[in-house]
Amino acid sequence: MLPPTVRPATLDEDGLERLQKLEQELGSVIVAYKADSPFAPLSEDQLQRLKALEQELGVVLLAFKAPAS
Repeated sequence: MLPPTVRPATLDEDGLERLQKLEQELGSVIVAYKADSPFAPLSEDQLQRLKALEQELGVVLLAFKAPAS
């Protein structure tokens, strides 16, 4: 299974102010990261269909995002 891709997060002004306030309260430097999952965002119906096929085939299926074309 592939891990998510982790990269520095971009915060809006409000988010940055809130992060800086917490840094002051904790007396620590905080770095914000965002994890991008390589897995496809499936609807509940799609997920149920995937699980059903898993059971039928007796395997584990993973749905990945299609590469941008």
